[in-house]
Amino acid sequence: MADFLTPRHIARRTSAAVDAAVGAGRGLGLAVTDATVLHDLFSVVVHLAPSPVVARIPTVLPPDVDLDSLARRQQAELDVTRWLAEQGTPVIPPSPLVAAEPVRRDGFSMTFWQFVEEDRDRKPDYAANAESVADLHAALRAYPGRLSFLSAAEPRFVTESLARLGERPDLIGPADLERARREWRVLEPLVRSRAAFEERFPGIELQPVHGDSPPANIFPGVERDLYADFELVTLGPVEWDLAALGPALESAYNRGARRNGMRPLDEAVLGFVNAVGMLRAVACLALAPQLPPLVEYLTPAVDQWRTMPFAGGVAR
Repeated sequence: MADFLTPRHIARRTSAAVDAAVGAGRGLGLAVTDATVLHDLFSVVVHLAPSPVVARIPTVLPPDVDLDSLARRQQAELDVTRWLAEQGTPVIPPSPLVAAEPVRRDGFSMTFWQFVEEDRDRKPDYAANAESVADLHAALRAYPGRLSFLSAAEPRFVTESLARLGERPDLIGPADLERARREWRVLEPLVRSRAAFEERFPGIELQPVHGDSPPANIFPGVERDLYADFELVTLGPVEWDLAALGPALESAYNRGARRNGMRPLDEAVLGFVNAVGMLRAVACLALAPQLPPLVEYLTPAVDQWRTMPFAGGVAR
């Protein structure tokens, strides 16, 4: 479609984000002479060399996310990671060289993190990562700050994206979209209301969780692995962090849970979070005009979703 961003447009967006990060870093007193882009997908991640500081600048955002709401989410991430680092949990912490708060510049809101050298030769061990997520959950249980219930599900984004996709048959067919909307009518009340969730899943305790597939967001540092990317940190069931990862990684997590004296994953809750996760993947198709590779990236998830029970078996 004509409204998909071209590589030139994306390059300009990346360049603008880098320029904003360099300007903000220098404004905070950092020496920046050789900014290097480390990652560029939903966010531009740039090393503000020679300072040991990495800036993360979200660039692909839903239309309903403004700078104020983004900054609130970023502040929650900074607060949680700073607290975890103080407890000795292995995380990538906020940079100690600047205040741990979001910074706005040139229409972007960004955060600053300690630079950690990556071991690029080491392949991720997802089973070991999933087992270690139980250690992270054990640490997060004591977090004293307030977090919103299942904000990581982004219910407003899902609702509005499913509406917008009605005008994009190039991204999803009408039969798939109708199923997604019917499933969301079942799942949305449980996502938006803690009371509704607790009534449907009695006895399932809620706690701070990472929010965004932590087995895939463990950074292979040269010295040690570090939990990273807490952008969607939220209050929810521990199952949320294992959504859509499959039986092998669920079993690995359960080994870690037993080691920490925690309960194993609940099958019914897994059905719920897997279904919500799949609908978030469908909803993300609405972001494809901003990030065209999403179509190819999300196709396997959508194919898998078609084979799954309706609404994860939650409907009764």
